Amino acid sequence: MCLGIPGEVIELMPGHEDLAMVSVEGVKRAVNVGLLSEEGGVEPGDWILIHVGFALSKIDEKEAKASLEFLMGLGDAYTDELQALAESDIRP
Repeated sequence: MCLGIPGEVIELMPGHEDLAMVSVEGVKRAVNVGLLSEEGGVEPGDWILIHVGFALSKIDEKEAKASLEFLMGLGDAYTDELQALAESDIRP
């Protein structure tokens, strides 16, 4: 199963305008945020919905927390997605 998971933008990656460091449940990974440029981009503190290393949309913190709560209830599917995120690295 593939899930879109919420994460918080920690920092924009210097020299790479399409990448941001994002935290998902303490797992920090570079995520491509280029798809959000038409929405005005992202800034540290923004919450985004991530799928396979790409930010698909901005979401508010309340929606992010509700989504995380729901995803934790999925058990293995969510755990597997977090493991895949932890093992990924798209930094140049």
